[in-house]
Amino acid sequence: MSETPDADAYKPAEIARLIESAGVAKAALPLAQMFVLALLAGAFIGFGAAAYTAVMTGVDATYGPARMLGGAVFSLGLILVIVGGAELFTGNALMVMAAVEGKISRHQLFRNWAVVYSGNLVGAVGLGLAFGLTGLLDGPMGATAVKVAAGKAQLPPLEAFMRGALCNALVCLAVWLTFAARTVAGKILAILWPITGFVLLGLEHSVANMYFFPQGWAAGAEPDLAGAAGNLFWVTLGNILGGAGGVALAYRFAYLGPRR
Repeated sequence: MSETPDADAYKPAEIARLIESAGVAKAALPLAQMFVLALLAGAFIGFGAAAYTAVMTGVDATYGPARMLGGAVFSLGLILVIVGGAELFTGNALMVMAAVEGKISRHQLFRNWAVVYSGNLVGAVGLGLAFGLTGLLDGPMGATAVKVAAGKAQLPPLEAFMRGALCNALVCLAVWLTFAARTVAGKILAILWPITGFVLLGLEHSVANMYFFPQGWAAGAEPDLAGAAGNLFWVTLGNILGGAGGVALAYRFAYLGPRR
């Protein structure tokens, strides 16, 4: 029996149009709804980051198969965002496609980014502080949390920027691939490998770091606000470049034609 057309994955040119339409819908969200969905996304990514912290406890977190397992576990965050429905700043870099096409204004784009980034921050920080009240960070998991936060705070600006750019290229590619899938299982599989890859490679995700820093502080790390702010600044800029430029604009040119 031959497959019906509805069972086929969407083709890349169709994905480009779907993402463009999604960008228009995201830009039109009321502020309160946008913020709540962003808050949820920050918490969802935080759950993935917490699971990563747990699975990397007691093993060499630098390289190897354990790091790959950590990436697979961390994928929980984006699975919750995509399947559950939420607004994630890094994935919303793809809204540039709608902006370049003139379907949304630059004001709408930056409004969405600002509100979603703020909501992600509140959700991720809130979850990090909540984990500090669970008692789970009092033992070995807490030592891992301290180590993760300290390492990120000490990352040089150029390295943070480049790791952020490469990270969000993979995150946006994961989101892109989910638009090809017509089933929940297909979307989960589309997320799994790009996200596992970026964690395995040691790349930097701004929203995940919004969780990792307060988790480390809740576990007893000395708060390094300057280091955390510097990391988030450079990683965020890199995330924008990698997602908006490396994926959104490249695919927009490839499948929607040169700018009119």
